[in-house]
Amino acid sequence: MSVFLFTLLVLLGSFIAGLLGALTGLGGGVVIVPLLALVFHVDMRYAIGASLVSVIATSSGAAAAYVREGFSNMRIGMFLEIATTVGAIAGAMIATHVSTSTIAIVFGFVLLYSAYLSVRKQPAPPLNPTQDRFSRVLRLDGNYPTEKGSQAYTVHNIPLGFGFMFGAGTLSGLLGIGSGAVKVLAMDQAMRIPFKVSTTTSNFMIGVTAAASAGVYLARGYIDPGIAMPVVLGALGGSMLGAKVLINARTKTLRIVFSVVIVALGAEMIFNGFTGRL
Repeated sequence: MSVFLFTLLVLLGSFIAGLLGALTGLGGGVVIVPLLALVFHVDMRYAIGASLVSVIATSSGAAAAYVREGFSNMRIGMFLEIATTVGAIAGAMIATHVSTSTIAIVFGFVLLYSAYLSVRKQPAPPLNPTQDRFSRVLRLDGNYPTEKGSQAYTVHNIPLGFGFMFGAGTLSGLLGIGSGAVKVLAMDQAMRIPFKVSTTTSNFMIGVTAAASAGVYLARGYIDPGIAMPVVLGALGGSMLGAKVLINARTKTLRIVFSVVIVALGAEMIFNGFTGRL
């Protein structure tokens, strides 16, 4: 395969990955790593390095649009980033001491169960929700635009969500992905944040998480500009388009897309874990 064709195909694949990452809040890394490693036979370490850079690009491209439209909750994102950043650094530091194959297998099964949680029928929210004590102190409650106007929401289970975010950051450092799946599930299921707010806030957060991990890979020489350049350009374009599409997308449709993606990701993680590819 020529360099030009390789660059063009990686650019196209990264564009699709960025679009999917922006729509689901997962970040494009969940698609880019297997794309580079399994399709283009790029060394896993360099695939992870390029993926982390693309996650930063995806987050930067989508986050600005989401904040402008009033979907992302900046206070929640900045608060939870404390946990994800610490987790990302910890994950990158222990990556050489823990079998990533074992972690990939466990992570895969967790994602499969997460897909079930995401599509199951959700209980109706209370008409007059009580305010969480931590949410009140930290002023995390907010509102987001809907077809019927601005809709207020209350954030719950802050300590539980904070713990989930530490785990998400650790997985990001270990596996080279933005861990958007864990972030979205933590905010959507544990903290009871509306799904569109969860996905958009996740997009805002994953860039910081990936940046904490990318520094380790950059120091080890695992970020190749020849691979990272088309990945970044494609993921950035896809994420900006995804940000525009998400604004008018139906929540039910997003949940289905989200579930399909993480089922595929979970199955791939389990397969790669058992075969020793991760």
